Amino acid sequence: MKASIKHMDLGKEYDTPERCSIIELSNTADDPSASIARARVASGVTTRRHRLNGIVERYVILEGSGLVEIEGLEPREVGPGDVVLIPASCPQRITCIGREDLIFLAVCTPRFRPENYEDIDTEPGPEADED
Repeated sequence: MKASIKHMDLGKEYDTPERCSIIELSNTADDPSASIARARVASGVTTRRHRLNGIVERYVILEGSGLVEIEGLEPREVGPGDVVLIPASCPQRITCIGREDLIFLAVCTPRFRPENYEDIDTEPGPEADED
């Protein structure tokens, strides 16, 4: 890794099948130790139940309010300043329970790789609604 400063570009936000919108702030092969993404979940939306195999994830809640569900814990409400620790391969999902979008940083170690993401939701995905 070399020293650098990365600026967030809201225009680079993209929607995921997980039901959230992501901006990758730092996720490169030259920094394999960690990745940071800004996640946004719209009001009333619950992300798909999933796990990140071999990756520890932390949510740093910046704005809004949510209900986080992590295997092994009772569902808990979270808000600005809260940090959610999610062990590797642990089933998880989060719901935006406020009127405003839920915005948080997702910090992964090692860095997030799409092949480590596993959708384990029993509900059909959004692609099932398309005909």
